[in-house]
Amino acid sequence: MPTKKYTSAVIGAAFLMATSAIGPGFLTQTTVFTQQLAASFGFVILLSILLDIGTQLNIWRVVSVSKKTAQDLANELLPGLGYLLAFLIVIGGLAFNIGNVAGAGLGFEVLFGIDVKIGAVISSIIAIGIFSSKEAGKAMDNFAKILGFLMIFLILYVVFVSQPPILDAFHRTIIPLKFDAWATVTLVGGTVGGYITFAGVHRLIDAGISGEENLAQINRSATTGILVTAIVRYLLFLASLGVVVTGFVLNKENPPASVFQSAAGDIGYKIFGIVIWCAAITSVVGAAYTSVSFLRTFHPNFEKYNRQIIIGFIVFSTIIFVFIGKPVKTLVFVGTLNGFILPIALSIILVASRKPRLIGTYKHALFLQIIGWLVVAIMSGMVIYGLLFS
Repeated sequence: MPTKKYTSAVIGAAFLMATSAIGPGFLTQTTVFTQQLAASFGFVILLSILLDIGTQLNIWRVVSVSKKTAQDLANELLPGLGYLLAFLIVIGGLAFNIGNVAGAGLGFEVLFGIDVKIGAVISSIIAIGIFSSKEAGKAMDNFAKILGFLMIFLILYVVFVSQPPILDAFHRTIIPLKFDAWATVTLVGGTVGGYITFAGVHRLIDAGISGEENLAQINRSATTGILVTAIVRYLLFLASLGVVVTGFVLNKENPPASVFQSAAGDIGYKIFGIVIWCAAITSVVGAAYTSVSFLRTFHPNFEKYNRQIIIGFIVFSTIIFVFIGKPVKTLVFVGTLNGFILPIALSIILVASRKPRLIGTYKHALFLQIIGWLVVAIMSGMVIYGLLFS
């Protein structure tokens, strides 16, 4: 029977993945697409959830059964492939962490009126404190769970005061009036792209929860992570819908802030400050932990000084933001790079799932493989289309 510590790690991994996905970009994407698609955006969310779950179950099951980190599994599949995957994940994680640090700073500015850069530094110190703890894994799990629930409750309040047309939203979630394929790809990439999809599974391996005998718990953790992300996404969609159906035009500089403020006035604006800070700081923690986890198996020193390297990752991200600012061109480039990471990473996992020398006697479900290759094809096609025609 699972121990309390075991169960905590399983749930913590789910929330680490979910809160890694729910960052400043997540809030902005959701509000912007709601304004563009109105109630029909619910269908995009539903479709992205199905693709997300298919992606998560493929990656989490195969990586966990192999009892190896993703980079080691890739290197054993083809020497050098793991180093390429690690490079892509770390570069993408670092660039987006600059945006996460900026989001945390913005949260402090909204709440306390202090300079964004000072707020970013304070937030980074808090994140560093988590990894300075003797039980950093437990601290990280609890931090992700508490802030994840806090975001849900606060957004739920904004949904209540914005009074969205809920029946229409549910109707259009099943039968949409319009559809945007690019919005679907953006949501999938933002939820399980780059480092995000590996955040939880590497945490499980770190906690010693792996192997075919733990598949039930692994499935539970993977689907819980996606469902938490989906709940936050759908609640934010409803809150935004309640605002945009009135004809209110969102502020292009800060769409989610205008949703919260329009729905609940000054209190709503402060709630936005709390939500974006929670979203950003948990993403800082998730990006740092997961990105560095792709290095720790390459050399004993990476394992020995793992916590110090994670702290250095956070410090470096903060320094870049404070002294250089948010490098828009770099973020755009790495956004494209992250768009490639999901199909590359998922392809590696799907090929590995067919190799008994890597996963033993485990038989990976055919329907999961079909869903996985479908996601690879869709994401690859849309990224190439975006590069050629955007």
